[in-house]
Amino acid sequence: MICDAHVHFFSPGFFTALGATKDAVATLGWDDPVSTEALTDRWAGELDRHGVSRAAIMASMPGDADSVAAAVLRHPSRFVGFFMVDPTRDDAEAYVTRALDEGLRTICLFPAMHRYSLYDEKVARIFERAASRRQVDGQGAPAIFVHCGVLSIGVRKKLGLPSAFDIAFGNPAHLHALALKYPDVPVIVPHFGAGMLREALMLADLCPNVYLDTSSSNSWIKYTPGLTLEAVFSAALAVAGPERLLFGTDSSFFPRGWNRDVYAAQKASLDRIGAPEDVQQSIFGANFARLFPESARRGS
Repeated sequence: MICDAHVHFFSPGFFTALGATKDAVATLGWDDPVSTEALTDRWAGELDRHGVSRAAIMASMPGDADSVAAAVLRHPSRFVGFFMVDPTRDDAEAYVTRALDEGLRTICLFPAMHRYSLYDEKVARIFERAASRRQVDGQGAPAIFVHCGVLSIGVRKKLGLPSAFDIAFGNPAHLHALALKYPDVPVIVPHFGAGMLREALMLADLCPNVYLDTSSSNSWIKYTPGLTLEAVFSAALAVAGPERLLFGTDSSFFPRGWNRDVYAAQKASLDRIGAPEDVQQSIFGANFARLFPESARRGS
């Protein structure tokens, strides 16, 4: 079983919010998503083609949660909905409530992108909203995904759009107090901390509700001379254990579709360090299935 914990859903609404026209998208060599329904069906077919059971799809702009909610409703057995929120906005808490009511399961925070501190009280209120949700619906609390470390948005670069990010806001260690205060809220740190591996491992060691997502090419490894993906997996397994690693690709656009090369590279790295089959099964699918059981779908 393969479950992908990190796929960006580049809907028509995403490109509209980005200010990108169809002609601009075409200059990238990317396919026009056409409609939310068409894109949803295309992703479902793509998962079938690669033997991927389920995937987390992310609304990659604040305000695009409805697109992902529609995709999840259309293929509820295949997709788990993630959505981005900027907690500094006045409507952030109401937006989170509405998105969760629509069946989405994970709140995504990008502090470097929206330039806020993880110590901000507005972030704490998002965690409180997630924790309280458990009492409301009787299910596990929604997860909170927090992008830390290096942040580079390829589509913005290619379109020549400004990226006034500040990675100083993306230190995984700054999540420590919140993860401790809300132990029932799963916290996902993608890309092994994206260059802040040491801090991500410290956080995971101290907080058993912290998960590390393995997604993307992990090109941040170049910032630590001599570091390899094999060494990263070995360290993550030693600290977090096999039950708290979530496989992801960071796939996003068509015609590339699901990025099988990322899967192949991670599988080869795990093979090279001698990771047993049960450990690999946990990373590539079982952990995702446990964190996002199908019974937690809206309307189930």
